[in-house]
Amino acid sequence: MKQGIVYAVLSYLAWGLLPLYWRLFQEMPAWEVLAHRVVWAFVFVALLVTAGKQWKPLKKVVSDKRSRIAVALCSVFISANWLIFIWAVNNDHVVETSLGYYMNPLISILMAVVFLKERLSVGQWIAIGLAGTGVVVMAVEFGSLPWVSLSLAVSFALYGLAKKAVKLDALLGLTWETMIVLPVALIYLVFVQTQGTGTFTELPVLKMLFLLLAGPATALPLFWFAKATRVLPLSLVGFIQYIAPTTSLLLAIFVFDEPFESSQFISFAFIWLALIVYSAASFVRNKPANRLNPERT
Repeated sequence: MKQGIVYAVLSYLAWGLLPLYWRLFQEMPAWEVLAHRVVWAFVFVALLVTAGKQWKPLKKVVSDKRSRIAVALCSVFISANWLIFIWAVNNDHVVETSLGYYMNPLISILMAVVFLKERLSVGQWIAIGLAGTGVVVMAVEFGSLPWVSLSLAVSFALYGLAKKAVKLDALLGLTWETMIVLPVALIYLVFVQTQGTGTFTELPVLKMLFLLLAGPATALPLFWFAKATRVLPLSLVGFIQYIAPTTSLLLAIFVFDEPFESSQFISFAFIWLALIVYSAASFVRNKPANRLNPERT
């Protein structure tokens, strides 16, 4: 149990600190950063798959059409999530990324109701209503929906939904998810380089080396998360997961000097209250309605 808690804290703390890592490449377009992340993540996991002699098991897990479709959807949704997150971090929207990952469990719950026909208690419906109120408050204040937050929450919830359709451990899952979009990433990088618009070769050597570490930065928190979920109850993992958006929010305010206005505080307060109400309602019911808890990336 203690070891599992350590792994869970490590994984979510790493995810919460990721804005610091992506800020190193603020001068690069988000598409180019994403392409490098895909390439180096694949290289890293491919080495691990080779070392573990798991190429045969990797092929077997997508032996039917349903699994292939699910894996392809996982790849699309997680790539979209990565792109939005990288763009948001490097364009001073870290507060909104934090809100998105606070909202994610509640969006996942709603999708479980819609797509998996799960039933919620009155308290859980109240929690979703409170979260919706928080989104409306921010939309009214800024004159538009908080699209960064909603896009991150929805894309990751859809990733979780697709993840349920195929049973893959963290290593094999990430291998397939990066391998599917790898050709697109490579073609894009070759194109921008030949067009003279690529920025990788203009980076200082140290930043180049850091970008090559996008593989471990992507994969290691997943492995820690996988180890944690093997020994910890999902309710405890669900509680620990709020380390990530809390860390990102603190970074946004105290390190990146992003504004955190009263309207944003009110919106966050509704989301925080929704999470408290949902947690209490789930505890009373003793049967969490949200079973969508995939690996964060």
